[in-house]
Amino acid sequence: MANIEAAYRSGEGSKLEINKAFYASLKQGNAKRTLVETVKVPIRSGIAWKVPAGHVFRIRVSEGPQVGDFNMWNLHDPRERMWASRTRQLQRAHVSTYDRLWSTLPFLRPMATIIEDTLENYGKDEDGGRVHDLLGTRCDPYINYLLTGEDFDFHCHSNLVRAVLPHGLTEFDVHDVLNVFQCTGLNSDDQYFMKPCPAKKGDYLEFFAEIDLLCAMSCCPGGDLSVDFLGRDGVDPLSTCHPLEVDIYKLEDAALTGWESPKCPAYKGAHGMKLPATDWAAIKREL
Repeated sequence: MANIEAAYRSGEGSKLEINKAFYASLKQGNAKRTLVETVKVPIRSGIAWKVPAGHVFRIRVSEGPQVGDFNMWNLHDPRERMWASRTRQLQRAHVSTYDRLWSTLPFLRPMATIIEDTLENYGKDEDGGRVHDLLGTRCDPYINYLLTGEDFDFHCHSNLVRAVLPHGLTEFDVHDVLNVFQCTGLNSDDQYFMKPCPAKKGDYLEFFAEIDLLCAMSCCPGGDLSVDFLGRDGVDPLSTCHPLEVDIYKLEDAALTGWESPKCPAYKGAHGMKLPATDWAAIKREL
């Protein structure tokens, strides 16, 4: 990888700077928490759940290695949703502890912050693979038909569609995902690759909800991705599929002292729709 400084940089005084001490104080064992609900996501299925602002939710490997495709919206306005590409720019292509998931324009604020990741020490493996991927997106029945000529209704895209329909959302609301527990990278030809999921029973990725959230996740029909199911010689990887679980916790009030839900940027412009009276061309000629 090139040793070039990131385009969007955090640091002292930056709007991207994060109070790591605060988020560390929210981890299990550091702040009192109460389990509110456990959501079970069966194999090859999708489930949606709500998380109030100031709560914690943990995506957990309950039986064996399994990839989960994750979406997230503002509970009260689904036009505000997770923006994978901006999160890649502001954080990184594979997220972990203290990274934040950002929302779409014109909202542009942290929706959730990762406070704990049992795979954070996986780092980069010998092939350049890393976990918790924002590089790729969900598998879907359209690419499946394109590659195989066959219909299959239980891809992550379809699972997410079924999950959000009861909440008033449609297929058009499903968006690019965070691939939880998925190990991916770019090969020497700059092409996307996937490797077997390194997560084991008990591993988890834990988030702090910065705003009221509607979340949805699909248990990928590819299971732990140890079996090729998308290529020309792909086979059904059902034997590698496992369920996932989500635990939702309420934190004690004292843990949130001084915290407030992040606000959107206060941009008041009109995107140049009202043209300035300034004659820029004339000023340029005088330079």
